[in-house]
Amino acid sequence: MNPSESTNALRFLSIDAVQRANSGHPGMPMGMAEIAVALWQNLNHNPANPKWFNRDRFVLSNGHGSMLLYSLLHLSGYSISIDDIKDFRKLKSKTPGHPEYDLDNGVETTTGPLGQGIANAVGMAIAEKSLSAQFNKDDISPINHFTYAFVGDGCLMEGVSHEACSFAGTHQLGKLICFYDQNGISIDGEIDNWFTDNTVERFNSYGWQTISVDGHNIDEISKAIISAKAEPSKPTMIFCKTTIGFGSPNKSGTSGVHGSPLGDEEIKKTREALNWSYEPFEIPSHVYDFWDARIAGAEHNSNWDSIMNQYGSKYPEKHAELKRRIDGKLPNNFDSKYEDFLNDAMTNDISMATRKASQECLDFFVKELPELVGGSADLTPSNNTFSKSSTVFFNDTPDGNHINYGVREFGMSAIMNGMVLHGGIKPYGATFLVFTDYARNALRLSALMGLPNIFVYTHDSIALGEDGPTHQPIEHLVTLRATPNLYNWRPADLVETAVAWKQAVTSSESPTSLIFSRQNTSALTRNSNQLNLIQKGGYLLQEHENPDLCIIASGSEVQLALDAASHLSEDGVNANVVSMPSLDSFLEQSADYKKSVLGKNLPTLVVEMAHPDSWYKLLNKSDKVLGIETFGESAPALDLMEHFGFTIDNVVLMAKSLLDEESS
Repeated sequence: MNPSESTNALRFLSIDAVQRANSGHPGMPMGMAEIAVALWQNLNHNPANPKWFNRDRFVLSNGHGSMLLYSLLHLSGYSISIDDIKDFRKLKSKTPGHPEYDLDNGVETTTGPLGQGIANAVGMAIAEKSLSAQFNKDDISPINHFTYAFVGDGCLMEGVSHEACSFAGTHQLGKLICFYDQNGISIDGEIDNWFTDNTVERFNSYGWQTISVDGHNIDEISKAIISAKAEPSKPTMIFCKTTIGFGSPNKSGTSGVHGSPLGDEEIKKTREALNWSYEPFEIPSHVYDFWDARIAGAEHNSNWDSIMNQYGSKYPEKHAELKRRIDGKLPNNFDSKYEDFLNDAMTNDISMATRKASQECLDFFVKELPELVGGSADLTPSNNTFSKSSTVFFNDTPDGNHINYGVREFGMSAIMNGMVLHGGIKPYGATFLVFTDYARNALRLSALMGLPNIFVYTHDSIALGEDGPTHQPIEHLVTLRATPNLYNWRPADLVETAVAWKQAVTSSESPTSLIFSRQNTSALTRNSNQLNLIQKGGYLLQEHENPDLCIIASGSEVQLALDAASHLSEDGVNANVVSMPSLDSFLEQSADYKKSVLGKNLPTLVVEMAHPDSWYKLLNKSDKVLGIETFGESAPALDLMEHFGFTIDNVVLMAKSLLDEESS
């Protein structure tokens, strides 16, 4: 077969799909076709079993070039049909505009927001390194694969790429191999006007191996891949000099081919220039034969199955643990041990910050769940994320379970996405709640993909005090609660914290944010029935037979609500108190349950040191929220709480005012 036919098949499937959709990005697939051929002929994967655990991972970080990925999957034998290719960018198709996580069809991660794909790839390589260190033996290595990523100019401009790639070099991720599509063009034109970094020296300084090749020379690229795989202690960036829109007589090398269809006339000329005589979406059988990876994939998969059988015979306990983690199952005795831990927590009457309560929970969960690997963005002592069972993950201790991410909130979150996508690892990562602003897009993609990440956010309110408004979250809870498929927990004490952590570690299709206080909170008194109701997100902590109103609070404000209710009772006012650690979970409960907690048409006051907007979906028009709609101030915590009205007297005053308005 003419070697060019294998590359041109990729080009024209992409060209024709973009033209049919009248939307998309043909330039990158046309320019990276040779790179794709060189890599995918070296890729260990199995189209008949896309979830095979020891497969090589492939990430298309420059996700606008999605048609290149779909073409590769189709030609290689995945369940992406030619009709799926024709449905590019249509509603509910298998071929959306940018890749969306769909492992059944071979798509490893959602990309499009540039730079995050390469950060995901770093996370996958971290997971591979961690699992290799934990499970591989001198004579048998069940975990042994590479992570590959395609990146573009835009990916390397994004700040998250600096965070993740610096981290990757420091951690010597030798099984991470990336290909830089160095075409010098982005949407606005030639990047020399705004991106003049010496990227080779940049990656050398990170501790990467760098190799430069002609991105249209398959032999050069293949040799570079061999060299990259031979380097055990450095990730590799292969700099591929390419021409965007390669083959287009009038648009190649220009921004005009980046994000627009070529047009019928230019497609005709491109077919002539590349000697591609086939009709749109027509691929000859010998080209399909060249690309078909099913036989080789089945062999790779079968060889690994044999390795796993040998591993199971020689190391049965390790084998059982590895299989459990691959399958995402909890240890057999986990539930009973958790119940013991929770019952012990019920007897704890010590006041503590919920961040400290979180650390006590981590002491339990990390010990019982070795798949928990976590850390902090340079705030470990403040976030309390180092447990009694933690050991540092570094080059001489790759089996460690605590990661020092450095000041890289965005990078940490995107790397966590890659770790959980890889499998076998349950990541958690921490920072201050206010710094979710830095990590926002990775958090959003975690929710979009349904990844069971655990995001730990401490210093949850103005009560952090003197650090001032730059560090005091106001709008952040609203933002998190507005994110689909993200479950947010702001517990009031150790018991609620334990339940929140349990919900997080057992989640399978949603990320969880755990939001904790800096200041101490009181240990609350509750009965066994109330204990069982915490998981519903909200429950009656104090109930009257004939209540006059309901006070709802979360986190540290629950004790304030109880104290205010006590004062109201002295004045003959009966107030139910609801603890609402997870508004998201509560809103999913049945109408009957919500009514049983909130009461029927009961005047309601919410008390929470955050922007009030997330509560109005729960309340009637006449109900009130004591919240904050300005930025904070720099002062001691108690002064701030008095300044913003979070005092017993003010809560009592607002409750009475609410009742007066109801009766008038």
